[in-house]
Amino acid sequence: MAMSGPSGGFGGRRGRGHRRAPIADINVTPLVDVMLVLLIIFMITAPLLASAVPIDLPESRAKPVETEEQEPVQLSINADDTLYIGEEVVPEAELAARLDAIARERQGEDKPRQIMLRADKGLDYGRVMRVMGELNRAGLTRISLVTTGAENADDSAPTAAAAVTDGSETGQ
Repeated sequence: MAMSGPSGGFGGRRGRGHRRAPIADINVTPLVDVMLVLLIIFMITAPLLASAVPIDLPESRAKPVETEEQEPVQLSINADDTLYIGEEVVPEAELAARLDAIARERQGEDKPRQIMLRADKGLDYGRVMRVMGELNRAGLTRISLVTTGAENADDSAPTAAAAVTDGSETGQ
């Protein structure tokens, strides 16, 4: 019994009168875990909350459409009739050339590039149709119209904050 201490164990100080001193260090591991989870949540939701071009979208009761793996092209028309591809302003004269370049990117593939068309609800219907005609002329026929969810007092189901209406579902 050469290895035993005063309490009979291996180096333990559990005898009478000997209390272990409280640890004064703060355990930061749970704090770091919570902060990393919050960081991931904000990194995922921040791009979804803000679009680059502020547009007053029309309301719709349509269900959201599943998008493909590749990021769709965002084409926006402002209330002041300004065209945007992504966040870049595109003059009317350059629209056809830019759409042709987008169509050529996936020319060898079986599906054309997905286009998300966002247009202000105050715009003239003919203006939106002219842009859709340019998209069709360039061979970009997978056009989805982006809208906001409509509030309906009769419907008890919650509505989505934003919906994408695929024009191909209506037979157009």
